[in-house]
Amino acid sequence: MIVEHLSNTLDIKQYLKDINVDSGGISILSAKAKTHIIRIKDLNVGGANILKQDALSIGADLAVPRGTVLAKTPRVDCLLIATTAQLKTLARKELAQPFGLKDLAHKLKEIVSVKMPKVVQVMGVINANDNSFYASSRFNPRDAIRKIELMIEDGASIIDIGAVSSAPNAQKVSIREELTRIEPLLKMIKEQKLYEKVDLSIDSYSPLVIKSALNVGFKIVNDITGLVDDEVCKLCAKYSATVVIMHMQGTPQTMQNNPKYTNVLDDVYTFFQERIHKAESFGIENIILDVGIGFGKTLNDNLKLIKHLEHFMSLGKPLLVGASRKSLIEKIDNDAEVKDRLGGTLALHLEALKNGASILRVHDVKEHSQAIKLQEALNKV
Repeated sequence: MIVEHLSNTLDIKQYLKDINVDSGGISILSAKAKTHIIRIKDLNVGGANILKQDALSIGADLAVPRGTVLAKTPRVDCLLIATTAQLKTLARKELAQPFGLKDLAHKLKEIVSVKMPKVVQVMGVINANDNSFYASSRFNPRDAIRKIELMIEDGASIIDIGAVSSAPNAQKVSIREELTRIEPLLKMIKEQKLYEKVDLSIDSYSPLVIKSALNVGFKIVNDITGLVDDEVCKLCAKYSATVVIMHMQGTPQTMQNNPKYTNVLDDVYTFFQERIHKAESFGIENIILDVGIGFGKTLNDNLKLIKHLEHFMSLGKPLLVGASRKSLIEKIDNDAEVKDRLGGTLALHLEALKNGASILRVHDVKEHSQAIKLQEALNKV
């Protein structure tokens, strides 16, 4: 007899197939292989006691504060620990229960319906300006074309192009100046039909700039303001463009002036719900969500968003993460200047992929493409 202790990140369905489990068994057993830890806040204490008993009855558990069984406080925070199969059972059980458990049941159904993305896309960054925080991403039009072609060769399936820096305390730029910077590059993209080789994304929140880009074949609008401008919404709907809704607290000029949240996960989630509703009300169908790493966030906020990215998957939209060479890396490694942050970037982005991201916005396409290939190979063994 040989006993192997396997990683819990393996492809469980493939292992079940390898030992010739029937198809019905694969579905049942794979649902038992993943453990979820779900924080439930402000639950009625009566509901907590019911949920605790229901969880225990099926082999799951609910961690509750001391004194919950005696109802010492009217509302409590809890941690539910359960497999996917157990969550499905609890979702059915709690539908008939009082104290807000019916609403919890619907939320549990959302959680178990989430599927991790199978395809990862790399979005390369091109800055058509002279004040981007990372000098190596700045290009004049002719150099930018060569860089775009190189990024495509290196594995980028999306190229994100912007003419205004959104780094903390970045100087404001007029729409006229933004157009002046980007129009020569847009002209060259149209002439060389680069839109036929790769999906192009415009990093702007100016309707005039966005319209110019959409007119030359851009398919994606990357709006750091999260669709605050109705005119942007109208344009995206008219051109059937995909929209990246990013969360930012404040503006680039103010966002890092003591950012605060009641709870960063909940606050960003609520923001996404509101902006998704707005986008869909204008007829926008294709939406990507970006939690906005470094945009009005503390170091702990940024790490928490990446670590618990799966929290946002129940919204049913692809998740984009862009932590490339950002200053949060330096806050952990004090010697990490911008040019020295590739290692930290890869660590953050691979963690984001593990937790549900399907698009990475990066400066270093080749290195990310290689890291993703290795990660995918590891997941298959």
